[in-house]
Amino acid sequence: MRMNTSVPLYVRTDSSGQLQLLGDWSLRHYEALQSSLHALSDKQDRWSLDFSQLKALDTAGAQVLCEWLGTERVQAALDSAQGLSKERHQLLSTVAKAMSRMDQEHLAPARWGITDLFERVGLAMVHITRNVRELLGFIGLTLETLILNMLRPSQWRVTSIVAQLEETAFNAVPIVALLTFLVGAVIAFLGATVLADFGATIYTVNLVGFSFLREFAVLLTAILMAGRTASAFTAQIGSMKANEEIDALRAQGLNPMLILVIPRVLAMLLAMPILTFVGMVAGIFGGGLVCALILDISPTMFINIFNQDIDLRHFVLGMSKAPIFAFLIAVIGCQEGFKVTGSAQSVGEHTTSAVVQSIFIVILIDALAALFFMEMGW
Repeated sequence: MRMNTSVPLYVRTDSSGQLQLLGDWSLRHYEALQSSLHALSDKQDRWSLDFSQLKALDTAGAQVLCEWLGTERVQAALDSAQGLSKERHQLLSTVAKAMSRMDQEHLAPARWGITDLFERVGLAMVHITRNVRELLGFIGLTLETLILNMLRPSQWRVTSIVAQLEETAFNAVPIVALLTFLVGAVIAFLGATVLADFGATIYTVNLVGFSFLREFAVLLTAILMAGRTASAFTAQIGSMKANEEIDALRAQGLNPMLILVIPRVLAMLLAMPILTFVGMVAGIFGGGLVCALILDISPTMFINIFNQDIDLRHFVLGMSKAPIFAFLIAVIGCQEGFKVTGSAQSVGEHTTSAVVQSIFIVILIDALAALFFMEMGW
């Protein structure tokens, strides 16, 4: 075959029909490679490739070869090619597969919008199912580690638990107290506005006490802890994952679950009931203040009505949900931290996911608990 005078720098054929690649197939010669190969009038399918005379090859050169011969032809010729090292074989195979996928995406037939909708719904269901399965597995692993740690006092990390307790509980008291105080005042004001039409403003005391002891205190506290603490757990563990600090712990024979997860879970189990009680007191105080200022219900009358009409069981039912919420929030925050892959974007995505999942789980469990308590007559 007669070759163009500009081609032999990069390609030539011999009498046996082999296509020999010559010179430097790299980015610096990208334009020269393209012009030389386009100048060839014949690229027969019977050619076999010979890389023994090739000096250099990078992704740019591999792309030019795949564009010239076609990705399918290159993939078929790799196994029988001569003088091809393992590294170059892997490079050519990767580039050919990537270009083949790009061609298929460009040639993909147009789909109807309803098809895309069902596809997105299906993918969302698969994603939710996988997340639920992973969460249940992480909960089981956490419980196993927690039980084993309880049986071995020598492994208790009291300092870490106290440090996490200070961060999750005591530093969160002001924001929890302020929020529940304001919500208590709003509930009392709205209740008084509605009940005034029936001449029953005195029952505002019952409304405030009943709602905060059973629902609002623990729910508002859990939502605050999901946004404040679950995100902090994810960011802390995720940063350690990105910096390979968790791999360093494993290399030293240490258990990351025991060092990072258990102290946070135990701190949350202790912090949540404390903060829930603070929320109850602050919310009832806010409602009592509105009653005293607007409804002329003195603090003494407020306390007397509260003692007579509000049973202790409402307080117990509200507090019983606090450990469940605490455990789920801590586990979700830690699990999302371990899912971080290594980039700042991944840390942000999993931090957001931790907050969203925690709030969703808290509201879902609270709704189910309310239905259960109502059916049981509690």
